[in-house]
Amino acid sequence: MTMHSATLAINERLQAKKAAGETVLHLGFGEAGLPVPPKVVQALASSAAMNSYGPVAGSQQAREAAAGWFTRRGLETDWTQTILAPGSKALLFALLAAIPGDVVLPRPSWVSYAAQASLLGKEVVWVPIPERSGGIPDPDLLEEALHAARAEGKNPTSLVMTVPDNPTGTVAESEDIAKVCAIARRHGLAIISDEIYAAMVHDGSAPSPISRLPERTVITTGLSKSMALGGWRIGFARTPDNAWGRQLMAALVGIGSEVWSGLAAPMQAAAAYVLGDEPEVLAHIEKSRLLHARVARAVYSELRAAGAACRPPKAGFYLYPDFEPVADALALQGISTGSQLSTALLERFGVGVLPGVAFGDDDKGLRARVATSLLYGVSDEERWAALNSEDPTSLPWIAGSLAHLRGALTQLTGRVAAAVD
Repeated sequence: MTMHSATLAINERLQAKKAAGETVLHLGFGEAGLPVPPKVVQALASSAAMNSYGPVAGSQQAREAAAGWFTRRGLETDWTQTILAPGSKALLFALLAAIPGDVVLPRPSWVSYAAQASLLGKEVVWVPIPERSGGIPDPDLLEEALHAARAEGKNPTSLVMTVPDNPTGTVAESEDIAKVCAIARRHGLAIISDEIYAAMVHDGSAPSPISRLPERTVITTGLSKSMALGGWRIGFARTPDNAWGRQLMAALVGIGSEVWSGLAAPMQAAAAYVLGDEPEVLAHIEKSRLLHARVARAVYSELRAAGAACRPPKAGFYLYPDFEPVADALALQGISTGSQLSTALLERFGVGVLPGVAFGDDDKGLRARVATSLLYGVSDEERWAALNSEDPTSLPWIAGSLAHLRGALTQLTGRVAAAVD
C-alpha cells in the first residue's frame, strides 16, 4: 500500500495541532507561504467563466506563453514542445509512466519521486549526492551504480535531477551536472530535470542541465514555488525538439487525456499572464527570492550554532542539517535516528521537520529537512510586510519563530546557541 505523502502528512498533523491550540513551529512543509499579487488574482477572476474542456496539453495561448518563458531564459522553444497540467507532480508521474524502465534517483531526493516509481512498479537505483550539493547523483559514483543495477537485473533508463534541490536547498555545480549528463548520454538515460525552484536561486543565477544533454532532457516546472500558487496547481513542461521529444509528448498527452483531461481553463489564463513576465510578476519573484534567502540563512545560523553540520542554503527555502556532531548529546535523550530526532522536535518542542528517511536517506543518520517558507506570517498582512521588509528576520513573528527554534535546539543539544554567519 502506498503511504500518505510525508510532506502532506506532516502539514496536516501540524495544522491539526495548531487548530487544537498548541504552539507549533511549522518547518515541515515546502509551501512558499506568500500572498498572490493583485494583478494575478485579477487574471484568474476575469477568466472564471471559462468552463469548457480544452486541449489536453493546454490552450495554444497558454502553451505559447510557456514557450516564450523558456525562450527568454535561453532555451529556444516552440509552443508544441510545451504541456500544462494540474501541477508539475502530475507531469513527473506521467513522465515516469511514459519512459519505460527503472529510475535513477539521487539520495536524498524529494519524497514523491520514489513513491511514484513504486506506484508504477519501477525499481529505484539510489546514488548518493555529492558532498557539496544535492539534486544530482554523485558523478563519481553514478557509473558504478548503473553497472551494479544492471547486474542485479534492473533496467535504469531515466534519471531525475532536482536543480535547485529539495531537500538540501543547494544548487548542483555546473561541472558536476556536466559529468552526470555525459554519463547519462553514454548509458542512454533520459533526464527528467525538475526545475521548479529555478527562479529561487539566492544569488539570482539559474543553471540548467538542458544545454548538456538537450536531446534527451525534459524540464518540469510550475508556479507553486516562484509565485506561491501551490493551491492553484499549475505545472508545465518542455520536451526536446526531436523525434524522441515528439513521441514523448504524444505519450504525455495520451496519459493526461485519461488522468487529468486538462488544466482548468481559468488556471491556464492565469498561467499565461504570469508566464508573460510582466514587470509586477518579475518584481514579486525578486522580492520572494530575497526573502527566502534571508530567512533560510537565519535558520541556517541557528542550526550551525546548535552544532549541526549543514550545507549553506543556496536556493529555495530548505536546509538539510546533520546532527551527527552532537550525536552524544542526543543519545543521552534516547535519540539515535533521524525519525527519533524529528519526533522529539515535534512532541517535545512543537517543531515540525521531516526525517531524512522520508527522502530515501538512511534513518541511522541524524538528518532532517527543514523548510523555512511558512515563517513569513499567518496573515496576508504579515506576509506582505515580510515580503517588503529589508530586514524580515527582525519582524516580531519571524524573530519569535527563530527564538522558538533556538530554544528547542538548545534544550535538545545542550548547547547554548550563538550567532553563526
